[in-house]
Order: sequence, then C-alpha cells, then structure tokens
Amino acid sequence: MSAMDPTPHIQLNTRGLRCPEPVMMLHQAIRKSKSGDVVEVFATDNSTSWDIPKFCTHLGHELLLQEELFDETGNKEFHYLIKKG
Repeated sequence: MSAMDPTPHIQLNTRGLRCPEPVMMLHQAIRKSKSGDVVEVFATDNSTSWDIPKFCTHLGHELLLQEELFDETGNKEFHYLIKKG
C-alpha cells in the first residue's frame, strides 16, 4: 500500500471461504472495531464483489477500496478496505 492509503486496524483472510462466511466475519470485525477503524479483507469468493459493497451501503460504512488481484499461482482474489461509519 502507498502512503496515501489508510492503515488497516484489522485484517481478515477469508480466502477459501464461501458466502456468507466472508461477510459474517466482516460484520463481526466491524462490530468489535471503533468508528473510523479500517478493516482489510482478502477473499476468493466472487460473491464478495457484490456482497461487501451492499453490506457497506446498507450499514453506513465506507468502502475505501475494492480491487481484484491475482495471487502467486494466478488465481483471482479480491481485496477490500472498509472504514467503519
């Protein structure tokens, strides 16, 4: 991450987990964090690409980053930064 990016307070590795587990883990992490904290999520489930933005919109959190990456073996994964509202 560059110096302009917010530093995550919590990092979630949900790689290999299927819906609804990544969003449930995010929900728990957000609940335990303070307003303004940033949660970083790494996922491999395609459904997170629409579930996490909807989660943020519905609950009033800010989706700072949503990107698709490729791991060292060429598999697609998703990367998110969510700021608690």
